[in-house]
Amino acid sequence: MQAAATERLIQPARNVQGSLRLPGDKSISHRYALLGGLAEGTTRLSNFSTGADCASSLACVEALGAQVRRDGTSVDITGVTGHFRPSASPLDCGNSGSTMRMISGLLAAQSGTFTLIGDPSLSRRPMERIRKPLAAMGAHLDLTDGHAPIAIHGAPLTAIDYTTPIPSAQVKTSLLFAGLQADGTTTVREAVRTRDHGELALRAFGAHVDRTKDSVSIAGGQQLRAIEAAVPGDLSSAAFFLCAAALFPGSNLIFDELGLNPTRATLLDVLTALGAHIGVLNLETKNDELIGTVQVNAPPAGLIGTAISGALSAQLIDELPVLAAIGPYTQNGIRIRDAQELRVKESDRIALVAANLRAMGAEVEEFEDGLDVPGGQMLHGATIDAGGDHRIAMAFSIAALRAEGDTLIRGAESAAISFPEFFDLLDRVAER
Repeated sequence: MQAAATERLIQPARNVQGSLRLPGDKSISHRYALLGGLAEGTTRLSNFSTGADCASSLACVEALGAQVRRDGTSVDITGVTGHFRPSASPLDCGNSGSTMRMISGLLAAQSGTFTLIGDPSLSRRPMERIRKPLAAMGAHLDLTDGHAPIAIHGAPLTAIDYTTPIPSAQVKTSLLFAGLQADGTTTVREAVRTRDHGELALRAFGAHVDRTKDSVSIAGGQQLRAIEAAVPGDLSSAAFFLCAAALFPGSNLIFDELGLNPTRATLLDVLTALGAHIGVLNLETKNDELIGTVQVNAPPAGLIGTAISGALSAQLIDELPVLAAIGPYTQNGIRIRDAQELRVKESDRIALVAANLRAMGAEVEEFEDGLDVPGGQMLHGATIDAGGDHRIAMAFSIAALRAEGDTLIRGAESAAISFPEFFDLLDRVAER
């Protein structure tokens, strides 16, 4: 039931059952859109992400001279064969930090001046983390107090060997995109390995990329060729439904053609450690991305509890809000540390998770880099402030399924940034 244009009423559920095929992975859709725009030939994609963020990436490459034709989740992109043309107006990245950071790497080596803008939320997010390494390559980026708007003055680039101070797949991908066009071989090193969709997408488009345990390298001067690809289902979107199913003994939820990239599938290991029963079937590889069918059932005795820190926090950064939101329903609670990056996402996710859990009657302790959410608690319905953040809106819709009484999600429209079908699919699988 929808209470108003920006609100959604979530009623408690008795169980979660069904089968889902989810929209295309956002991380992969972004990278295919950007590389398809730069490549030679026409890239044909099916099951492209339906989220507004990925539409921002398509709009940007179209403004830069690529031809984009979209029919639902099918997208054709005729690329510019390596040479973007400056846009007469600023490139609007909307709410998408992925678009802004990654396209900066592509544009840094191009001829001309390019201006990137975003919505108020994106304009608060830190961009110095891409400016510094790109500047070391010879790029000229002007920020506004460390944030967008960004003015990029294209220049010839020289390869660098760079260690990322903060684990970030967006920064790594931005530097690889710049390195593709630089003189020499660019190497990006990481203390914690982040998701590798950028490397795999570059390979799919014909680039040679070398990878070791803690680094990835790309030689400049390589040409990209168009591809045909089906984007696998989005595991970050599946996270909400996986957690929902894990809350209800007797649940049975199946996901078809889900992306199971090993740098993303850590969530399945964590849910297994919590006691959920996860089955993976029909594994195959397409364009170097692992795809399969996943089945989840809840443990009869309920979820146990876990602690998440270190490298695990970096690998689960997008899934931490929903794991924290279901923490009260576990036996021993959820402890999260080393996740300070959550404070500079679309919102301060640590503060919002804590505030909304308290609104639902939970005890929770907030730390600069994480949360302690004790287990064995019962939540009650409440009014939730999504703070304009899609993951907060969706995370607390899941927590609401086990609460006593109805929960009103304010700012529910933010889910459309990444997953416009979310509430409809939730109603499909939640038995009431």
